[in-house]
Amino acid sequence: MRVFVTGATGYIGTAVVRELIQARHQVMGLTRTDSGAAKLKEAGAEAHSGSLDNLDSLRNGAAISDGVIHLAFKHDFSNFAASLALDLQAIEAIGEVLAGSGKPFLTTAHANGAASDNATMAFAKRNVRASIVSLAPSVHGNGDKGFVPRLIQIAREKGFSAYIGDGANRWPAVHRLDAARLFRLALENAPAGSRLDGVGEEGIPFYDIANVIGRRLNLPIVGISREKAEAHFGFLGPIAALDLPRSSIRTQELLDWKPVNVTLISDLENGHYFD
Repeated sequence: MRVFVTGATGYIGTAVVRELIQARHQVMGLTRTDSGAAKLKEAGAEAHSGSLDNLDSLRNGAAISDGVIHLAFKHDFSNFAASLALDLQAIEAIGEVLAGSGKPFLTTAHANGAASDNATMAFAKRNVRASIVSLAPSVHGNGDKGFVPRLIQIAREKGFSAYIGDGANRWPAVHRLDAARLFRLALENAPAGSRLDGVGEEGIPFYDIANVIGRRLNLPIVGISREKAEAHFGFLGPIAALDLPRSSIRTQELLDWKPVNVTLISDLENGHYFD
């Protein structure tokens, strides 16, 4: 299958590209830069010049592909509404090209991204094998630039590793390589209209995450109140307090997907997060 991948040079995208190529798919990755094109070619993929806000480049990529995995997202927390609007435009542009084709189209769920999710599901009713992958808040592994590295940075800046309340609230997690395999299996086999949970661990107590961070940095581990969470964690304050357990049992059964890579705590213990 010839697969068009947006976000192909990103943290998750590079793992997805590798997974697809190892499974003998042909990959065409969206890139804005010469360095991105070189990275794709080195991985054995074809480079497709364009960007999320160049809708013609998205349409052209979709038109010459057997399926699309849409991973790109502009993570601009200063104007998140604009990021969501851009994501919706991209999904609509790609989906219109695929309408009536029966081809697979995978999108990625984002917080407050109901409009994008609804657009994806609408294409599932127009003979597109469209499905949504909802990843865990922590997609961990080498190269992670998400929530956990930010927690480590905050601990270094503040001089202690914090948790909120008793720290019993849980964060789901998935290893980057397990997530990549899920995208590949969904591309190959997910029925139209599937909502897939990219969760390897249903919920790790936030205290356990804070404990490893404090121990590895040789810093105190301190409980703080909800009232102090935003001042300490910044934009992560509300997220750090959430209890978000999620199960992927139905997704595992549907696609015969089994997360096999190391857990988040084991990954933290491996040390690369602290290099």
